[in-house]
Amino acid sequence: MRGSTLWRFAAAACAGEAPVSDLMTAPRWKIWAWVFAFWTLLALSYTASAVISMISEGEAFAWVRPLTWNVANAYLWMLLTPVVAWLGIQGGSGSWGRFWAVHAPACLMLAAVQVMLVLGIYWTLCGPPTSRPNIALGAFARMQFAYNFHLSVLTYGVMLVVLRAIDSQRRLRDERLRNAQLETQLVQSQLQTLRVQLQPHFLFNTLNAISALALADPVQARQMIARLSDFLRLTLEERHAQQVPLSREMEFLSCYLGIQQVRFQDRLTTHLDVSIDTVRALVPNMILQPLVENALRHGLLDKAERGTLHIMTRREGDALLLRVDDDGIGLPTEGAKEGIGLGNTRTRLDMLFGKEATVALERKAEGGTRVELRFPFRECAA
Repeated sequence: MRGSTLWRFAAAACAGEAPVSDLMTAPRWKIWAWVFAFWTLLALSYTASAVISMISEGEAFAWVRPLTWNVANAYLWMLLTPVVAWLGIQGGSGSWGRFWAVHAPACLMLAAVQVMLVLGIYWTLCGPPTSRPNIALGAFARMQFAYNFHLSVLTYGVMLVVLRAIDSQRRLRDERLRNAQLETQLVQSQLQTLRVQLQPHFLFNTLNAISALALADPVQARQMIARLSDFLRLTLEERHAQQVPLSREMEFLSCYLGIQQVRFQDRLTTHLDVSIDTVRALVPNMILQPLVENALRHGLLDKAERGTLHIMTRREGDALLLRVDDDGIGLPTEGAKEGIGLGNTRTRLDMLFGKEATVALERKAEGGTRVELRFPFRECAA
């Protein structure tokens, strides 16, 4: 992946520029701090091992030479880390033929350069080795080069595997993040479609009622138009919000009930029983209006005497309970057919809360219908 973070990190580090602070979500100084700490601890551990080996073999205690060698070896590989990362990206984006074509020569060249630099630094700081007086300096240098060359090749391979694993983990994390974002966008789009579906449904019914009153009672028709205007203004203010505080939802509902009160006159009594500890709870936008509309249209509209609508909210542990009761004609004996309002509500709750949300529709024993919504209680931010 040519545009990956490791490639950008390697290129920026080689160029001395500030890389994108995205390598496993860490800033540049923290990346280099971890890399420096790793190679330093590795050098110190090898030095301690060499000193312990010297003491166990009865040799004179000396820590300067092994420390110089191991520090030079480790820090050179530390400086080569961005280069190995960049080569890993170049050789890992194609076939195995490309992989070996990139890494075989790169591995041999970097290993040879690294070993020669270590030998040069070591002999410059500590002088030629004195523990092998019977071996010519050139022969000793060739022996050291051959021994350390294969170790450098192995180091290159281990670094390549680790860096590729880090890059693969980062790309997997980014892919999961992209998938989650796409799923969220899809859900938001579907929820928006469902919510917008309610407004034409509500407007159609309300405009029909206004039309019926226009000739019979023009004053009431004008009152309904004025209240409808207030209701639409409130809904437009929250048109992008999928969830709103319950207090805001009750404003919508009160405005809607004001429209219906004009329509029903003295044939409708409403009771709002809102618990004080639920007013800051987040609820789906316009979640109550279709339930109340169903209660009025299918339960109370055809009732000859006065009807009562009771809306209650309660917090029950980690759940929020919303209940709409009416004492209307009740559900048909053969069962209720789920319409737009109830089906829309069930779908929205399922998309927002999954199995944690429930919708219950039942006939009341004393007459009328009850709808209960239950979903997780989440309080809005201050």
